[in-house]
Amino acid sequence: MELKPGLSAFITGGASGIGKALALAFAKRGIFVTVVDTSEVHGKEVSFLVEKENRKFHSDLKLPLSLFIRCDVTNTRDVAAAFEKHLQTYGGLDICINSAGIATPIPFYKDKTDGEVSWRKTVRINLIAVIDCTRLAIQAMRHAGKPGVILNLGSASGLYPMYDDPIYSATKGAVILFTRSLVPYKRQGIRVNVLCPEFVETELASKVNSKFIELSGGFLPMEMVVNGAFELITDETKAGKCLWITKRRGMEYWPTPMEERKYLINPSTYKRSFSYTKPNLEIPESFEKIVVHTLTHNFRNATKIVRTQLSFAIKPQHVLVKILYAGVNASDVNFSSGRYYRGNDKETASRLPFDAGFEAVGLIAAVGDSVKDLRIGTPVALMTFGGYAEFLMVPSKHILPVARPDPEVVAMLTSGLTASIALEKAAQMESGKIVLVTAAAGGTGQFAVQLAKLAGNKVVATCGGEEKAALLKSLGVDRVIDYKSENIKAVLKKEFPRGVDIIYESVGGEMFDVCLNALAVYGRLIVIGMISKYQGEHGWKPSNYTGLCEKILGKSQTVAGFFLVQYANLWQQHLDRLYDLFSSGKLKVSVDPKQFLGIGSVVEAVEYLHSGKSVGKVVVCIDPTFNQQQAKL
Repeated sequence: MELKPGLSAFITGGASGIGKALALAFAKRGIFVTVVDTSEVHGKEVSFLVEKENRKFHSDLKLPLSLFIRCDVTNTRDVAAAFEKHLQTYGGLDICINSAGIATPIPFYKDKTDGEVSWRKTVRINLIAVIDCTRLAIQAMRHAGKPGVILNLGSASGLYPMYDDPIYSATKGAVILFTRSLVPYKRQGIRVNVLCPEFVETELASKVNSKFIELSGGFLPMEMVVNGAFELITDETKAGKCLWITKRRGMEYWPTPMEERKYLINPSTYKRSFSYTKPNLEIPESFEKIVVHTLTHNFRNATKIVRTQLSFAIKPQHVLVKILYAGVNASDVNFSSGRYYRGNDKETASRLPFDAGFEAVGLIAAVGDSVKDLRIGTPVALMTFGGYAEFLMVPSKHILPVARPDPEVVAMLTSGLTASIALEKAAQMESGKIVLVTAAAGGTGQFAVQLAKLAGNKVVATCGGEEKAALLKSLGVDRVIDYKSENIKAVLKKEFPRGVDIIYESVGGEMFDVCLNALAVYGRLIVIGMISKYQGEHGWKPSNYTGLCEKILGKSQTVAGFFLVQYANLWQQHLDRLYDLFSSGKLKVSVDPKQFLGIGSVVEAVEYLHSGKSVGKVVVCIDPTFNQQQAKL
């Protein structure tokens, strides 16, 4: 539904808190609002502000541009009369917001009354009234024969327990399940969704233990809640959806597709939506792979293709994976120089030859003894050495099950996981910050900018070239700095004089210096790489940063390194989260359009990545015969 002038909205609890914020936000779109509340003073004030804003859109209309109706939502007769007055005034109902809610004033086990302080009153307002208002709104929308949206206010306390107020938590949990059960009304053009924010600075939240609010990251900006509500209203695909909003993680839908699969009545219908044509899983006598045979940062000189006999005896607790797609990373050249093996050069050289490649997706072709949870044909991802191969045998504990063996999933591995885990753990990202991402149009940068934006931050990104700048703008970046046409240092100094709160840095060299100087007080600079120094005549040489300690000490800043291998315990969790965001349309994954087919194209792909021409993730199709079908999501 497009939020445009002339629509009408009915809001319970509209005199304060989230209800008031939504009433004013609707007014700025020229939408008529009926404010329903028990507070006559505050309700009339909100109605006046809505009408004043609406005059900008409807200066010639004689009908009321806003109504205030004093009403107790637990009184069914009064609520029905309020709906009727709205319909008589505006001729229909487009949006209904059920926002009225209260906390339980005393512990329920101390309650000996059935009056104002009764826990039953909390149930009547928070749950029964929501059901009643939803019923009346559906009747009104069906009678008018027009599409409509109903938005119920749940709470994060309905997703996890709120120990200080179990009655409130119970009512919000019930509202969530009630709303999610109303998906069938979409067939009649009526979509019902539920919004579940954590703590927002309202009168209701003032009664919550302040320590609990601090532990959750503090109050959410009201703007995030309004944006979440608008998304649920405007997105026609959202019906029966529960949008969870936190300061720690931004906006995400619950349950995730992976959780939902646990209780689907007919999971086979779900699997069909992720169909693909499986390649031939017959195991050959031999296969090709790329090995590093001499240590040098020049990947072409360091590697060669070899043919290897394939052992038919699969080791116990191991699986054999047929590789379909492999990911290319900037650090491939560090690996070929032996930098990722500890010890001196002589000790590292003694390991030669060793397998190249960090990440891949494919299908399980065979399983060894004691492997009970994986089957032949299962799509999987892996992040172990040896990804540049047609087949790879790995311990089953290193396997990451995935929904589909797609190039987009390859991008989610090293690139996506680095962004997701680094921003959460090393950067400790919250909402309301300024986040800078360097080399943002690359494999990991594209994830970093989107995750930062989803978390409710202002995102700045650097890149080189118009094509890359266009990609970043399409991903929602607030300010793109194209270093080929602008001076990054000058832009940061002029437009962000107070500095940047979080910097996700992967370039190194001069860019690191620019970023360090642009870091705000309490800022966090996360080093996830230094691609500018990986190649060259002498390869990667350490740099001296004289005065670094004094600089970060003076502003209480943090410069943190991040190496994905040390967070392996979080890979599956974050990969599932990334795929859920991708499959729900919240996250875009850009794979570079240049095709690299077969093992023989890997060297070319690595050199292409380091040329600076790539846009998005560079992926090699190891098996060009793999016939992928379009997903029918």
